[in-house]
Amino acid sequence: MSISSEALQKLLREVETQAIAAQQQISLVRTQQASKQRELRMAQLTRTEISSLPVGTNVYEGVGKMFVALPASDMQAKLDAQIKEAEGDVEGLGKRLHYLEVSQKNSKDQIDRMLRGGAAS
Repeated sequence: MSISSEALQKLLREVETQAIAAQQQISLVRTQQASKQRELRMAQLTRTEISSLPVGTNVYEGVGKMFVALPASDMQAKLDAQIKEAEGDVEGLGKRLHYLEVSQKNSKDQIDRMLRGGAAS
């Protein structure tokens, strides 16, 4: 059973489109992952700085165009939650990146197989 040349070209274009889309998604996910890692690092550094303050010290949190005073312990709790969320986001983006990289590799392998099979015909 041989595939017609037109059907092979159509299938090749579809697989190429999938590979290009996967590459674009990989770039987007890498950018998002880098952004989340920066956010995570900044929250960790801020938490470290706040933990070195004396007990009972108030810190200020930016809310819109103003700052609100709150106890350092409350700010640390907020930062802990923010860090936990960012770590989860980074892990999820890592899994998505792995999926997209595998998907792109499979598309390229499929293109290679089609080209080798088409050249042999």
